[in-house]
Order: sequence, then C-alpha cells, then structure tokens
Amino acid sequence: MLIVITGPSGVGKTTIINSLLKAEPKLRYSVSLTTRKPRPSEVDGVDYRFISSKEFLERVNNDEFAEWSEVYGKYYGRLKSDLDELSYSGDVVLGIDVQGALKLLKIYPEGVFIFILPKSESALESQLRNRGTDDEDTIRKRLNAAVKEIDMAGYFKYQIINNKVCTSVKEIQSILNTTKKETT
Repeated sequence: MLIVITGPSGVGKTTIINSLLKAEPKLRYSVSLTTRKPRPSEVDGVDYRFISSKEFLERVNNDEFAEWSEVYGKYYGRLKSDLDELSYSGDVVLGIDVQGALKLLKIYPEGVFIFILPKSESALESQLRNRGTDDEDTIRKRLNAAVKEIDMAGYFKYQIINNKVCTSVKEIQSILNTTKKETT
C-alpha cells in the first residue's frame, strides 16, 4: 500500500512521518531526490538524496520519475524504481509537497492520501520561522503558497489537523487500519 502524506511546507509532515515510522516499524520510507542544499540536521540518503540539477534533469529526460516538481526554485522527485521496489516489499510511506501528491494521486489512485493541515496560520508561520533555514522572502513565499495549497485539501480523501504529532500519528494509524480492513 502506498501512503502519501502531504500538506504545506512547515505543517509537520517530516515530524509526523518520523513518529509514524517509529510506531510502525514495518513501514518503509521513500526518500525523495532534491537539488536543494541539505539543512544542518539532514543526512544524504536518509532525509533526501541530494543531487545536482544536471543529474536531476538527466533523470527527468530519461523518464525515471513517478513525479517531480520545481518548488521554490529547486527540484524534488520520486523515482519510479524506488516506489516499485519499496511497494513490492510492503507498505511504503512518503512525505511530499501538494503538487507532487496530486500527480501521484493520478498514477496511484488506490493509495492512501492524507493531507496535513496546520492548527492555525500563525502556528504554521511560527514553525517556518523556528526552523531558522529560510530568509524572510522565502518564508513569505511559503506562507502565500500554503494558503493556495490548503484550498486543495479537498482533493485528498483524508485530512488531519496537526494539533499534536502523537494525535496525528494515531489518526493516521486508524486510517491505515481501516483501509487494510476494507481491502481484505
């Protein structure tokens, strides 16, 4: 089963996924490729696979991606081969921007697509600022994009408000358990 966690930048997708992976050790995580520079705590091959723009675009030209997007001037994408390999060996979870999730929804309509909403706009802004990784212009762009992305939540079967990470993880676990019962 493909499990897609999406939502605006800063909503807590990565934190939720990391907690979900600890709670559900059988889940496999799909690592995205990106051309952006790693944040201080990120590890290549664990958080993202960091590659050059040239290599990324070569892979685009070779039709290697299930989805890819340009977000804030950097490229992000999931390789078809990675998703196929991980899905073959069990349930796979991935965190992805809204553009990419909409593309995957068309390709994998049987997947479980979950949209994470912020508890408030001010909480989202605080999260983006507290990261300490973006300048003021980038934060403004991310907040403006978030408003548009939140309007797209209705395209996804499930929506969760991220009030507390542990509660969000429990809600996702409940969705997954229900989905598994429905498909067996």
